Amino acid sequence: MHTSILQARTDIKAQNPAMQQKIIIQNHHGEHLVGVLHETGSAEIVLLCHGFLCTKENRIMVNLALALENEGISAFHFDFAGNGESEGSFGYSNYYREVEDLRSVVEYFNGENRTIKAILGHSKGGNVVLLYASKYHDVDAVINASGRYDLKKGIEERLGAGFLERISKNGFMDVKNGTGEIYRVTKESLMDRLNINMHEACLSIDKNCRVLTIHGSSDKIVHIDDAKEFDKVIANHRLQIIRGAGHGYTSHQGKLASAMLNFIKEAQL
Repeated sequence: MHTSILQARTDIKAQNPAMQQKIIIQNHHGEHLVGVLHETGSAEIVLLCHGFLCTKENRIMVNLALALENEGISAFHFDFAGNGESEGSFGYSNYYREVEDLRSVVEYFNGENRTIKAILGHSKGGNVVLLYASKYHDVDAVINASGRYDLKKGIEERLGAGFLERISKNGFMDVKNGTGEIYRVTKESLMDRLNINMHEACLSIDKNCRVLTIHGSSDKIVHIDDAKEFDKVIANHRLQIIRGAGHGYTSHQGKLASAMLNFIKEAQL
């Protein structure tokens, strides 16, 4: 899932390259969050949030930043605590910890007199931006790309059958991801995920906050039905299905970027 910025540039080209600079922001736990600012000189900025076991250099994050850059909109993609270059310990769940990381980023750019045009998250990041909007009512546009509606789903695929019994017995379990890296899932972090109710959270999103859910019709990690559930419960919501796209939008990067840009531009009309 980790793709370098140089590799990602082969998908979406920067037509008028913006100045890119590394920015370090301290979160509320005193940890340094590392991100890349694509500075176009615009007061408006879009914040991009990566998914589980990914980083700011994920292909989707970089391509979306470049797409925004091409439209003259500044973008910032960063590593949540415990991921990539940021300080802190990686945690299996950490949804609300990442909400607070995002809060620190929003406060930083507010302090720089920037206008947060939108917050966008992919996969787990999609859940994070929705949870952010349910807790803090200071963003006008939220884009959830492939987030999961029912967080009780998808766990067995990663942890294996009987995960609850095994983790209850030992207090933790170590899991190997697709690239051979091992991460630890504690009972506490598992219960943290199981106790998050996205339905209730979505009901708390301000009706004046515009929300777009983008989902691939061929997503085999988070089923398209999750996207349809978001469409039922969020007050000011639009659902856009990208036909043929999987969870990583591998050959649909341009369509994902277009969906994002069209939604953001509508606010200017």
